[in-house]
Amino acid sequence: MPVYLKMADNPHTWGIIELQGDLESRNGGALQSQFVGDLHYGMQSNGVPTLIVGHHILYGKAVPLEKPFAVMEKKKTDINTEYIIKALVDRKLVFKIRPKPIIAAVPGC
Repeated sequence: MPVYLKMADNPHTWGIIELQGDLESRNGGALQSQFVGDLHYGMQSNGVPTLIVGHHILYGKAVPLEKPFAVMEKKKTDINTEYIIKALVDRKLVFKIRPKPIIAAVPGC
């Protein structure tokens, strides 16, 4: 059975976020399709990835992957199977330092 690989017209470049430890919701529900936090990465943060989750801030670093991943879409017909490469994952943002609490200054204390 022949399997064909085909690049999309303009495959996107994606990244992975790697967190150390557990990420849990307050109510114990699933995190799928839920807002988790704010990610700041780029010129505004001097190239240091910063993730704000609730009242915690995490600082990370950008690391290239040794072996890139391909995100593929499977198209199956009666005759053959074809995989279309939609995106390439070539880097990851690693957050492995413990989160620091964000403490707001309260006036009059």
